[in-house]
Amino acid sequence: MRLCFLVEEQYRYDGMPVEVIRQLTAWGHRVDVLRPGSSLLRLSEVVRTGSHDAWVLKTVSGGPGLSLLEAAAAVGLTTVNDARSIRGVRDKALAAVIGRSRGLPMPVTYAAARPEALGELPETEFPLVVKPADGSSGRAVRLVPSPDRLAELAGELSGEGMLIAQPYVRNSGIDLKVYCVGGELYATERCSPLHPDRPAHERRVPLSAEVARMAAEVGVVYGLDLYGVDVLLGPDGPVIVDVNDFPSFRLVPDAVERVARAVLVLAREGGAVSGTGGAGALAGAGRTGPDTDETGSRTDGTGPRTDRTGASADGTGAHTDRTGTSAHGSGAGADETGAGADGTGTQPAGTEPGTAEIIPLPEPARVPVRFRATAAGDGR
Repeated sequence: MRLCFLVEEQYRYDGMPVEVIRQLTAWGHRVDVLRPGSSLLRLSEVVRTGSHDAWVLKTVSGGPGLSLLEAAAAVGLTTVNDARSIRGVRDKALAAVIGRSRGLPMPVTYAAARPEALGELPETEFPLVVKPADGSSGRAVRLVPSPDRLAELAGELSGEGMLIAQPYVRNSGIDLKVYCVGGELYATERCSPLHPDRPAHERRVPLSAEVARMAAEVGVVYGLDLYGVDVLLGPDGPVIVDVNDFPSFRLVPDAVERVARAVLVLAREGGAVSGTGGAGALAGAGRTGPDTDETGSRTDGTGPRTDRTGASADGTGAHTDRTGTSAHGSGAGADETGAGADGTGTQPAGTEPGTAEIIPLPEPARVPVRFRATAAGDGR
């Protein structure tokens, strides 16, 4: 397959996606890497029908990458995730409307083009969490305890464009991050950026059936296949406070291989919006190794799929499927980037800014890979 990755400078040396690109090339696939933030691109040559089997986006919100991904989708190219779905979660105001209208447990959300407009909210709505509608990686997220404090922060927030504000959900100060890759769910907990005074060791944790069902529904509602969900365990139950396309997949076991396989399946068959007609279509992808089954799955790293219920092919039941019926386990995982990067900071060939050079590989081109199953554990 020939793939194109759109990678922002911020992620140039990040394990996600650098190690995924390396894995795909090791399996014999040809990868172009474009850096939309620093490259001069001749669009008529770069974005054209039939140029690639799929385009993959790993950029910050508000950057130029999404426009290029949408251009690729406009000429009929497959995108990972679906370009419309990415737009639906990167605009946090739009994401809030979509989520609440579909019954997801999300806070009441206010939007304002100017921070001083939020001062019209009654004091009973405070404390507020205020953040840019196009924010990412925790940029400019503020816990605002009172209207007076909001007035003090107006200068800092005035250059952030559209803002959203949500009443603060009381919680322990620990965030739960749920990742979906290949139709399976994994959860980690870590200290909330709103509560840096409450240190917590980041670790994998068991996933309750309630949160698993909710996280699986996020993929259906937004049409995402690779995503992360930020969840708070509030006094009235779990609450979704953010959804991210193509997150870091931190601490997900074998994250690089799992993401690479998912990209290949989506490139071949389409995703939740563009092709297969269901967000659960990838459930259990690649779990049984390289043999081809009756679905026509091949041996180039994607592996045979299971049915749409997400039942695991190897019978271990070790991971949570998209139906949210079982808890994931613990075990050896990737490093904190979610990718097992070697720390050298080296790049794969063909990734210099301004280039879109194809990466050639010697034969044999394809190497089958078998995933390890992990037993349900204690989250350590």
